[in-house]
Amino acid sequence: MTSFDDAAYKVAEFLLQIKAVKLQPENPFTWASGLKSPIYCDNRKTLSYPKIRTYIRQHFVETINEHFTKPDVIAGVATGGIALGALVAQEMGLPFVYVRSEAKKHGLTNMIEGEIEKGQSVVVIEDLISTGGSSLKAVEALREKGCNVKGMVAIFTYGFDQAIENFKKANCRIETLTNYSTLINAALQREYVDEKDIKSLKEWRTNPALWSENCVK
Repeated sequence: MTSFDDAAYKVAEFLLQIKAVKLQPENPFTWASGLKSPIYCDNRKTLSYPKIRTYIRQHFVETINEHFTKPDVIAGVATGGIALGALVAQEMGLPFVYVRSEAKKHGLTNMIEGEIEKGQSVVVIEDLISTGGSSLKAVEALREKGCNVKGMVAIFTYGFDQAIENFKKANCRIETLTNYSTLINAALQREYVDEKDIKSLKEWRTNPALWSENCVK
């Protein structure tokens, strides 16, 4: 088995290689919140690359087995965690469900799609952790069903203090395949960015709102 550091660096390299993560400190993106950001992340692109998709699936399974032991059910968070979660469930021979961002407004008004029962243990699959708000809504929905949520596994986290605090308050363990620090180190080594960009990228990670504010001045 590869070490976490080796695997985390490899996943970061993959994300950069296929432009699932783009770094543009000099030409920042605008997030849905209106904040400016030097990074844009769309991990759903990994699904289009069989080699990368397989690597991520295998390391999700290894992470689950190492940190949570085998659950009764795998749950994906809509939308980014649905396909990934189904791949993991297939590999582990487990049932799969997915959790909507909000309950349907028609039909059975489900928030959880698929068969799940009170008392079952669940590991939740997500593609990206930002503040953790939407991801933890899925955890809450599963707990309201009477499930035992062992924790969550995601491809990538920005590592914001707010997210760390949110998961701590929710008493939900979070494990990720790679993270922001590993990503920018990989980006520097592979020359996706240069030394002068690193300072700006680190400043954004420390205080995204201030970075955004300075960006528009």
